[in-house]
Amino acid sequence: MVKLNKIYTRTGDDGSTGLVDGSRLAKHAMRMAAIGAVDEANSVIGLAATSLQGGAYAADVERIQNDMFDLGADLATPLGEFGGEDFEPSEMVLRIVASQVEWLEERIDALNAKLEPLTSFILPGGTEAAARMHIARASVRGAERAMTAMAAEEPTNPQALAYINRLSDYLFVLARVLNDNGTADVKWVPGSSRTA
Repeated sequence: MVKLNKIYTRTGDDGSTGLVDGSRLAKHAMRMAAIGAVDEANSVIGLAATSLQGGAYAADVERIQNDMFDLGADLATPLGEFGGEDFEPSEMVLRIVASQVEWLEERIDALNAKLEPLTSFILPGGTEAAARMHIARASVRGAERAMTAMAAEEPTNPQALAYINRLSDYLFVLARVLNDNGTADVKWVPGSSRTA
């Protein structure tokens, strides 16, 4: 259990921050950019959740926000210290695992079953709740870009990468459900404002 008696520690005043394994790195390092992008995306998801007003979708989003903290902890624990891709999560090493990705896939499939197939790209809008989910989806895509940039330079849990990828899909499908099961989706009309 995390216990925070003091919010400021002064240990980061030199521009570095600590990781789970006790090492320190620059706050502008690629790993910290990825952790920060995940934190930002989680905050945007939290704002989007305020439009759900309870119910099954709110419970899903609360679970996702908890998983996003797991994801941040995963990123804050370098793989090199605790083994490669065949690692076993433990009390001291929190990793995103396949079951978390599978749960998202199951939720995507369940939500998507309510929707007619898309025949056009859609604009990020419609109802306010849907628009907020689209903003969250775009923020999650930013976190994914930061994570894949980190993964290009450092070993990264493949399940963490799969999770962030599925999450944007989930938020896209949820936005469509919140647009009256897709009937309030705003379709993209290519070139509609061009003049000759």
